[in-house]
Amino acid sequence: MVNYETVVGLEVHMQINTKSKVFCECSTQFGAEPNANTCVICTSQPGAIPILNKKALEAIIKTGLALDFTINKQCTFARKQYFYPDVPKNYQITQSEPPLCSKGKLAINVDGKEKVVNITRIHLEEDAGKLVHEIGSRKLSYSLLDLNRASVGLMELVTEPELSSPQEAFEFLTELKNIVTYLDTSECSMEEGKMRCDVNVSIRSVGQKEFGTRVEIKNINSMSGVKEAITYEVQRQKEVLESGGKLVQETRLWEAQEGITKSMRSKEGALDYRYFPEPDLVPFNLPDSFVEDLRAQLPELPKAKKQRFMQDYYLSDYDASYLTSNRQTADFYEEALNSSKDKKMSAKPLANWTSTELSAKLNASKINILQSPVSSKNLAKLVDLILNNTISGKIAKTVFEDMYEKSADPELIIKEKGLIQISDESEIIKICQEAIIESPKAVAEFKAGKERAVGAVVGLVMKKSKGKANPRLVNKILLELLKA
Repeated sequence: MVNYETVVGLEVHMQINTKSKVFCECSTQFGAEPNANTCVICTSQPGAIPILNKKALEAIIKTGLALDFTINKQCTFARKQYFYPDVPKNYQITQSEPPLCSKGKLAINVDGKEKVVNITRIHLEEDAGKLVHEIGSRKLSYSLLDLNRASVGLMELVTEPELSSPQEAFEFLTELKNIVTYLDTSECSMEEGKMRCDVNVSIRSVGQKEFGTRVEIKNINSMSGVKEAITYEVQRQKEVLESGGKLVQETRLWEAQEGITKSMRSKEGALDYRYFPEPDLVPFNLPDSFVEDLRAQLPELPKAKKQRFMQDYYLSDYDASYLTSNRQTADFYEEALNSSKDKKMSAKPLANWTSTELSAKLNASKINILQSPVSSKNLAKLVDLILNNTISGKIAKTVFEDMYEKSADPELIIKEKGLIQISDESEIIKICQEAIIESPKAVAEFKAGKERAVGAVVGLVMKKSKGKANPRLVNKILLELLKA
């Protein structure tokens, strides 16, 4: 048996986050009525002239700067020739050479080890339209063409063939998506088709320098799909070679429901596309000041934010990783922290509430943190109320339920329901004495050396106080009474 190693390269297409398309003024709004967001340019009418969207150009350069690319100041466009029914003009306006961004890199973490993946290029191009396949009467199939997506700006990112497992590909896409959404240059919503991935997969004998025959898998629209497609394709290629067969360079489709790849067509090369300069978009040079102004606009990126959270707020690696896993969660946490009365004391409990109770509720409701019924300010109030002993942690969970259901202020909930914690020592002593009298067995076990037996008495105190007694004082007073 031959030992094989996997070689993977990714081509990632991300829709650029602009209000209008890349070569016309039509809206990029997702979900509009079919062909509502179209004009003579994006429907490819004869004589229509494309006009470059400056914001799309800026988005690509920002992404390139964040990923340590060299920015090419010469900006040129080309026509990529091919016939697809969703591209009426039979060519795509794109960039050939040079791309806007050359030779970048992205560090990923797999099984606790860092790996730097080199990225060949990022270039600007336009998206195609969308075919909607229907089944008509008498089972006659037909397709409808929606050009709302035609000419929406895309940035295409192409890696070097340096990924060696499905998990590495998954981690690369996860880290890339996180950075790009921090930059706000793309929403990267795979559910809406705003991030799509083509995967190039080959295998070769361990130690072999030459690459194996490359197979491209087109338009995978989920990160889990990327992992599954690579896993399947590697196994398929091994079986072909081990049975004495020969692999062919081709384009395949990922059939997610069946969990298999299917042959689509022979793989095109650059010569098939017959690139030539786009005559309607004149080449131009970007000023140095244009690029440097964009560099100055870059936000704090995930890794830098994670390190700051750990250093400034004394958070663990786990907490900081979760909170910075997307920009919205990181912003929510910092807004909450800035609203708290004591940032040093609130930092850890706020991290816990954000990553556990709030996260669980949002996941169950299938909404994101931007749609959270609990505001960052109200979550900070809740934590402050715990820290100043107004309520216990147990009562806080009850209060949180109401906060989530009613988008309510925790102070109002506590006042309305009379949930203020009992911290008066004389009142707690009285309840503790009653609990001791009513728990002779637990008291006897405690005096016999079983210190855990005090838990039963604590439970009774909390029951008698309806959960309002200050747990710290309860434990302190019970131990003093029992030892006396």
